[in-house]
Amino acid sequence: MPSQTQTPTLQVCKSCGGGAPVDVHFCPQCTKILSLGRHGDYFAFLGVPRKLNLDQDDLEQRFRMLSRQFHPDYFYNAPPAERRASLERSSYLNDAYRTLRDPAQRTDYLLQLALPRPADRADDGKSASDVPPALLEEVFALNEELDEIRELRRSGAPVEVWKARLDRARQPIEAKRLAHEAELRELAARWDRLVDARAPDAESRAVLEALRQRVLERTYISNLLEGIERELTQ
Repeated sequence: MPSQTQTPTLQVCKSCGGGAPVDVHFCPQCTKILSLGRHGDYFAFLGVPRKLNLDQDDLEQRFRMLSRQFHPDYFYNAPPAERRASLERSSYLNDAYRTLRDPAQRTDYLLQLALPRPADRADDGKSASDVPPALLEEVFALNEELDEIRELRRSGAPVEVWKARLDRARQPIEAKRLAHEAELRELAARWDRLVDARAPDAESRAVLEALRQRVLERTYISNLLEGIERELTQ
């Protein structure tokens, strides 16, 4: 599985020179806080599996526990290297918690980890204006409707008339958004089951590819809904 079978990496303690697993925060030999260096990922840092449905209470408890351990106040009189390490780990912890506590950001982050893209192909080489194939019909119908609504406004039609049409135009897009949210929840549950089962890489990758496509479509749907809202405020 792309996200679960990574080779363990050692980090070197700058205080005693000993080696420590990349996902521990204090040196097993001398107990000093370790400099951050190259860490694995946010999931490993917080000690949680690479799942999309995480226990929020457990995540918060882990965050608070590590916050206390890394707090710079505890390293006020420590050597400079340890003070710097506490600041690095505190900052990284805040980033990790902020990302993993939000379901949408958590999904985006997992996809970045498990399905990395070259810098010049961050979005499959497509521009932000490209319409996902699954949404072509809805986008075509919406654009036609918006053109007609704009013409109504230019012709001086009553506000309640064109606003009612905008509301009707929004309904199929909103229905599509709700359907995508349901699909994303199902794909997330499938991914988590595959993590528990240590499923083969090919099976896991297929779910991740489906997740990424749904995320791209969800983003486009959100943009469509925002466009409708802008029409209302113009």
